Amino acid sequence: MTRSMLTVSLAIGLLMSLARADGPRPNRASVKKCGPDAVQAGTVCLDTYEASVWRVPEPTATNALLVTKIQQGKATHADLIAGEATQLGTAGDDYAPCLDNGQNCANDIYAVSLPGVLPSSNITWFQAEEACANAGKRLPTNAEWQVAANGSPDPGPDNGTTDCNSGNTGSVSPTGSRSSCVSARGAFDMVGNLAEWVADWVPASANCPNWGSFSDDAMCLSGASTTLNFPAALVRGGGFDLVSRSTAGPLSVVEAPPSSSGLVGFRCAR
Repeated sequence: MTRSMLTVSLAIGLLMSLARADGPRPNRASVKKCGPDAVQAGTVCLDTYEASVWRVPEPTATNALLVTKIQQGKATHADLIAGEATQLGTAGDDYAPCLDNGQNCANDIYAVSLPGVLPSSNITWFQAEEACANAGKRLPTNAEWQVAANGSPDPGPDNGTTDCNSGNTGSVSPTGSRSSCVSARGAFDMVGNLAEWVADWVPASANCPNWGSFSDDAMCLSGASTTLNFPAALVRGGGFDLVSRSTAGPLSVVEAPPSSSGLVGFRCAR
């Protein structure tokens, strides 16, 4: 083979390899880079902590930078205080003018994932959805929540300090303060403390048969009720109340009307 023929052959081989490199590739799920306020759960970033909800004054003017920080997952407690933001939902339903049905909530309430604060409750599913949306996030699906919760310990005797908050104190604990109550992926308080809204809805269930020998966690999904005429949103993880002591856990799933409760909070995903 002459030198010129060898050169042509090498050039053709190079072009063919480049064509193969630029050709169709197998579809792969896009993995996001999570912010400092979230953990990686498959392809989803789920908030590390149960949400605290804040009302931010002048969010499109004076506090526009604060809102940007919230949406980037970089806002600190000090940032919120400096912006004169007010935390809501720790002592009752004080979200108005953001209404229970989610109206009047845009650019008003913001969900933030912070350590060491009381998580917000007394919030409807619709308000929680809006608080996530304003923060550039959304409520996680039931399946996404489950992935992030895996590895969280089932409640045993609550020692009141490090175990999951599932009954002994009778009140909610600051986020992340129960150091042993953490999932395999690093999310805190997915068992106990506040039960958590997720995005999925189901018909109101007929009863709560539990999981049988599979798990002692609560399970209230057993066919559509013929007497209850309302749809319900799924609530995960169980709460701090005494009733939840034996039934809270990473498999705990119940359904509830989307109204507010002092036992239910949420966390966001993106």
